[in-house]
Amino acid sequence: MTNVSLSDGEWKIMNVLWEKEGGATITELTADLQGKTGWDKHIIITMLNRMTKKGAVSYRIVGRAKQFYPVVSRKEVSIRETRGFLDKVYRGSIGMMVNAMVTNKALTQKEIEELYKILEQAEKDDEGKKGSSS
Repeated sequence: MTNVSLSDGEWKIMNVLWEKEGGATITELTADLQGKTGWDKHIIITMLNRMTKKGAVSYRIVGRAKQFYPVVSRKEVSIRETRGFLDKVYRGSIGMMVNAMVTNKALTQKEIEELYKILEQAEKDDEGKKGSSS
């Protein structure tokens, strides 16, 4: 599991890199992000340098440009960030988080149905593990 933690701005860059197979140059990242964020290439360069030091991205030289690509997967960073959020806000309790969302009517009926399906699948998976180990 990676130890990389991302700021909100770094998430924006990583989302672009995860979507672009093979990576992206600073020019491509600037074109993609400038309209959404107002960032110029200097801000993006600074953030990429920080992200490279963190071990979130790396680059290869393609022609005269650096092509940046993610070193960590969306899944591994998401799991770490989710765990950090749960620990910080809900003392690590998923139950407390779901209760808060239900109490504040933050979940749609569709989301509640999705949660049921996820929990049912987790229960089946857990029963399968118990059955195969006995």
